[in-house]
Amino acid sequence: MTERPDFLFIMTDQHRADWLGCCGHPVVRTPNIDALAAGGTRFDQFFVATPVCMPNRASFMTGRYPTVHGLRYNGCLLSQRANTFVEVLRAGGYRTASIGKSHLQPFTDNEPFARNPFQSGPIEEAWKPDTGDYTAEEPGRYDAEGRYRVPTPYYGFDHVDMVTGHGDQAGGHYRQWFRETYPNWRELTDPANELPHNYTCPQAFRTPIPEEAYPTAYIRDRAVDYLSANAESDAPLYTFVSFPDPHHPFNPPGRYWDMYSPDDFDLDVRFEDHENPPPPLLHARREFEAGRLPQVRQMSFMASDQHVREAMALTAGMITMIDDAVGAIVDELKASGRFDNTVIVFNADHGDYLGDFNLMLKGAWPKDSITRVPMIWSDPARREAASTAALASTVDLAPTIIERAGLRPYYGMQGKSFCPVLEGGDGARENVFIEYNDGGKRMGFDQPARVRTLVTPDWHLSLYKDLDWGELYDRRSDPQHRRNLWESPEHADVRAELVLTLTHALINQMDESPRSKRLA
Repeated sequence: MTERPDFLFIMTDQHRADWLGCCGHPVVRTPNIDALAAGGTRFDQFFVATPVCMPNRASFMTGRYPTVHGLRYNGCLLSQRANTFVEVLRAGGYRTASIGKSHLQPFTDNEPFARNPFQSGPIEEAWKPDTGDYTAEEPGRYDAEGRYRVPTPYYGFDHVDMVTGHGDQAGGHYRQWFRETYPNWRELTDPANELPHNYTCPQAFRTPIPEEAYPTAYIRDRAVDYLSANAESDAPLYTFVSFPDPHHPFNPPGRYWDMYSPDDFDLDVRFEDHENPPPPLLHARREFEAGRLPQVRQMSFMASDQHVREAMALTAGMITMIDDAVGAIVDELKASGRFDNTVIVFNADHGDYLGDFNLMLKGAWPKDSITRVPMIWSDPARREAASTAALASTVDLAPTIIERAGLRPYYGMQGKSFCPVLEGGDGARENVFIEYNDGGKRMGFDQPARVRTLVTPDWHLSLYKDLDWGELYDRRSDPQHRRNLWESPEHADVRAELVLTLTHALINQMDESPRSKRLA
């Protein structure tokens, strides 16, 4: 593992770890992603730094946790002062490209939701304003005809083909291409022209946009074009391909809409299966029984068994469409002649409750379904099927990629390279630390939730800011988190030991960069 390989990093959005064929899902068909696992290492215990899109993507890029890199929750931004591992690769001679969803800056112009008011004095914030331009992902940049050119390097990327948003309402360069390619684009994106269907699940609708014009297909085609155009590159390539699916809304196009039936799916655990439901789950149940849906479609909610099955069927369609796109991209990589020197990584930014205890989407209850994600590393140095139970985190990706590229990381990176695991050795982690920071009040919390979680091979511990309850689950005997052991006298010593370990993790959450230049 010494020569400088190319990298093809494929990321999906809101994709839980167990929704791939190679991860044991009995229904979802993912033969192309499974083929990557058949020639690579599959991580069965890979966790996010935080189960929210923007902050976890920033953790991926920086190798640092949200409270350190500053993008704490959706709606914040990653400062242009922050270095990324892509910039390390670029400085080391790599040609870098981002195709698809980036989401390091806000891509909506919506106001924050359910945030406590604050009356400031003549100075509003603790920090002076960052004077950089942070509008590259905003919708207004893509309103004009032609193609908006993202100022580069964009967090280290020299080539940027931006896709913002989700489903058939996605924006960015995709929307500019869509307007140019389809003269009837207004009709195709008008909700009034939704195709008829029998689904009643919230956020399920059948788009009239054809398969070849859906964002997944657009990203596939742009990735294929890029790999083809750079087949003869003398420089090594780092190509990031990021799909906005299978994130809600649930609207796979064409044949992918009815590729799966709701009858093919069932819930692993229902609300009634939790022995002592925590407050967020009880709040969701009360809202469900009152017939209230969230005011914002990004907020988690509880659904009926049938609605969950419908969402599962449509999610499966989106995943299989991504799988077909992965197959086309890998085929082009092989045709380019660069496959034999390319590390291919498949990962997701976070998961989805997707019916666990009847919950949908994601939120401040850090269950495995939203914190554990798929992770496959297929390396030309060892194209062999392997699986590992080694714990690893999103923050570990940056130092691992840098080490595999034969480079050295910058000071202040918090992740740990898992290259030893890829070479058949032991994992570097005894536990993983997970943050959750909310920008507004949700899931019944009186204040925006602040949650800190510690996961070990045996235990899951979660603490909630300013609240006297917490959660402790036995991951071996209770992998679905049905029984909270927080109040169990028999587990008091375990709880105390884990709280101490979590405290040490919190102490480590200080930014070590920059190092001092003087003694005093």
